[in-house]
Amino acid sequence: MNLYASDESSNEGLMAEINTTPLVDVMLVLLIIFLLTIPVVSNSINLQLPAESGRTHQINSDHVVISVDAAGTVYYNQSPISDPSALLAQFQTLALIQPQPEIHIRADATVPYAFVGVVVDLAQQAGFAKVGLVTQPDANEAR
Repeated sequence: MNLYASDESSNEGLMAEINTTPLVDVMLVLLIIFLLTIPVVSNSINLQLPAESGRTHQINSDHVVISVDAAGTVYYNQSPISDPSALLAQFQTLALIQPQPEIHIRADATVPYAFVGVVVDLAQQAGFAKVGLVTQPDANEAR
């Protein structure tokens, strides 16, 4: 028996159609990703983030965003917080959640570090283990 010989009877069972199931699966995953990321991008506070050169980190979906604009106003998930004790109370209730969410601080590049330092200090007082500063990638390094 010759394995390489062409046998016309073996070609009768071949399909001449393209299987679109994997393509549909990929398109559904892309649709879900876009539906989840569009509200985050469109509802964020307009800030000029400082640039950072270095490696990027994976962002966990369980996080709380604290924003500090150029005037020094602190936002907790896009709601302005005027009193540091109110922010500390929010942090203390969040610190009890298991697993503990991450705190992502988005601060404008022109804001004095003292405003950011207050937010970091309040998060540490509440007992958060993961506090991060959100930056944008360096434009020169991306080339």
